[in-house]
Amino acid sequence: MPQTAWAGIASSADGNRLIAVGLDYACYTSTNSGSTWTSNSEPQSGSTIGSWYTIASSVDGTKLVAATVSSSIWVSTNSGTTWFSNNVPTVSEWGPVAMSADGNTILAAAGGNSHPPGFIYVSTNWGASWNPTSAPTNVWMSIASSADGAKLVAVAGEPYTGVMYISTNSGTTWTQTSAPGKYWGSVASSADGVKLVAVNQLENGAAPGHVYTSADSGATWTSNGLATCLWQSVAVSADGNTIVAGGSPINNPCDVYVSTNFGVSWVSNTLSSDFFGGYVLAVNSSADGGKFFASSLGGLICSSQSIVAPQLKLASLTCNLNLSWIVPSTNFVLQQNLDLTTTNWMDVTNTPALNLANLQNEIVLSPSNSSGFYRLRTP
Repeated sequence: MPQTAWAGIASSADGNRLIAVGLDYACYTSTNSGSTWTSNSEPQSGSTIGSWYTIASSVDGTKLVAATVSSSIWVSTNSGTTWFSNNVPTVSEWGPVAMSADGNTILAAAGGNSHPPGFIYVSTNWGASWNPTSAPTNVWMSIASSADGAKLVAVAGEPYTGVMYISTNSGTTWTQTSAPGKYWGSVASSADGVKLVAVNQLENGAAPGHVYTSADSGATWTSNGLATCLWQSVAVSADGNTIVAGGSPINNPCDVYVSTNFGVSWVSNTLSSDFFGGYVLAVNSSADGGKFFASSLGGLICSSQSIVAPQLKLASLTCNLNLSWIVPSTNFVLQQNLDLTTTNWMDVTNTPALNLANLQNEIVLSPSNSSGFYRLRTP
């Protein structure tokens, strides 16, 4: 991959499919969590699209939406192999974008990076048509969506008042939250839209920023004790518990920080400022928080991978059992056993169905015995 300033990076739920877009027209994809990359041509042969600004992906990594600083929105249905631009509204500059898990609902806002203020637009038919939402005009810096595209959160930064708005009906109406007025840089949402995380670059226009969390869909907010930084980007796992945040340093290198308990405590990945050129532009995460990705102004993309033990949930469904777990970034198989005193674990051959509302794999079983035990195990 070229060493360009990677402005955005998007990931499929399992963290296998990635797409990174750069400030100098570069667009690269990976199908193996970043081990190898393939260059994608510009969306239209001979076009001058300008630099890429941001990108978002559907849960399977096939549907993509990207914004450029040359007032265009581009979409792809084949993981970035080909692109097309449809009848998006004309704005001075496009800013952040967001997408529902199925890729049908797309949010695009005007005004990122102190560009002229503008509206937030929504499409519920994968970009075939667009409508302005009732959100006020602002310099919108970041948008996040729940998995079903119903719950939205948008943050704005300078030179206008840093505000945060939420919507519970796919952008039809918006309400300003109680979050403090900050120079917001990025916001992220859990799959159900209940847990939100936002980072700001500046406090009161001068001091370095903080990380803020909300466990009630934005009704109340808490600033935690993470080291101050010019925070640029944040991402969360599907359940909202795992957070990854990155930014640029003040006096010391600002590493990529990770929390696995919704911001109660943090661990630094100790990435050097030389590696990132001192400036993390974007971060992303797999649905289970087992894979993290960060892109930099210095021209590199790095990843961190670990095996996250999925939590297997069991619920009664009439006379059946519903077993579910977050889409894993590591291959797991569901097994069953009638008696824990034996080692007779057998694979459940039913194919899991993906619940797009919560990014959970689900299997419905009809028990034929009075008791049974289930587990997830790596093959």
